[in-house]
Amino acid sequence: MTSQKNGFRTFLTDWGPFIIWGVILLLAPMVLSEFRLNLLGKFLTFAIVAIGLDLIWGYGGMLSLGQGLFFGIGAYFFAMYLKLESGGGRLPDFMVWSGMKELPWFWQPFASPAFAITMVIIGPLIVAAILGYFVFRSRIQGVYFSIITQALTLIVSISLIGQQPYTGGTNGITNLSTIFGHSLADPQTQVALYLSTVIVLGVIYILARLLTRSRFGRLLVATRDDEARVRFLGYSPVTIKTTTFAISAVCAGIGGALFVPQVGIISPAALDVVPSIMMVIWVAVGGRATLVGAVVGALLVN
Repeated sequence: MTSQKNGFRTFLTDWGPFIIWGVILLLAPMVLSEFRLNLLGKFLTFAIVAIGLDLIWGYGGMLSLGQGLFFGIGAYFFAMYLKLESGGGRLPDFMVWSGMKELPWFWQPFASPAFAITMVIIGPLIVAAILGYFVFRSRIQGVYFSIITQALTLIVSISLIGQQPYTGGTNGITNLSTIFGHSLADPQTQVALYLSTVIVLGVIYILARLLTRSRFGRLLVATRDDEARVRFLGYSPVTIKTTTFAISAVCAGIGGALFVPQVGIISPAALDVVPSIMMVIWVAVGGRATLVGAVVGALLVN
């Protein structure tokens, strides 16, 4: 009996605050105005990004200044689908202005929402896995890793601006009006997007917490504290770091995809250096290696 009480008490201590805040967020549409609900939904997408950054920086000790890149990849991929749907099959306006006559081949698959959602996850994962493998295999770490991630983010941002006919240039992808056949201007659609964001945030938080308490999570912390010893014990720090980096990138990509329909626009500014630094500030304010601190920090700063 005592054991059951202790187990229940431990459960309440571990998950009680999560359940309480989850209920509060789910009930928010009943008390918040449409404007404030939309604002809160946007901030919660930032919290998803912050959880991913906390995994790689707080638990892994790798300060990435390139999370804005993965946020942008997810956002742009989903925005491509939204743009095609909103246009009703017509060529996007910025392509028309650039004199294009037909949709580029790499845009065509994004007419499918399933393909777009898949790419939101796979796109950031592949980029992070490739980058992480070569960087960590070369034993690049510390400030050098941060500089590389920041430089790559800046390069992609500038490239998006330069590819005006395909990306919308400086303005980005705008005038997104529908999602899955529903108007983004409809309050019910905005409520559905908000609730979807809350649910996704909750799932990602739970998975991240389970991950940090697993054997992999303990190895990640051990790699942060003493990489040489982990290598001596027969584990691969490269695999551990690359996997964590890829997971954090997926979190950022999902956050970006949920951000776009709630804001209605995505531009290269989202991939700039400043947003990536702001993401670091969210985690720093909330407290590293806490997960819940990353969520709180993202909400407080914004």
